[in-house]
Amino acid sequence: MTISDNNRKFLEDLIEYYINESSSYMQIAEEYTGITDSKTDTAFGIIVGIVYSSFLQTYSNQGISVELDDMKEFYELIKDNASKIKESFKQDDA
Repeated sequence: MTISDNNRKFLEDLIEYYINESSSYMQIAEEYTGITDSKTDTAFGIIVGIVYSSFLQTYSNQGISVELDDMKEFYELIKDNASKIKESFKQDDA
């Protein structure tokens, strides 16, 4: 594991935050109806982009270089949480 425990916890908490706020991102995605094929995929991309940006900023703030193994671990973290993120959109539609 290359992402430190503190940084991993931060990212996991961030993902959980955005899952809880998913309705806001579905509203943003609504603005792209007609431009994109899927409101859910658009909202998912927005959330992943925000978490990715935070991941990079965290490393920058700590003066740490992002290595390939860090990126791979980040991608796995997103993959592990992708279904929870997408499920949160279904709850918003209900």
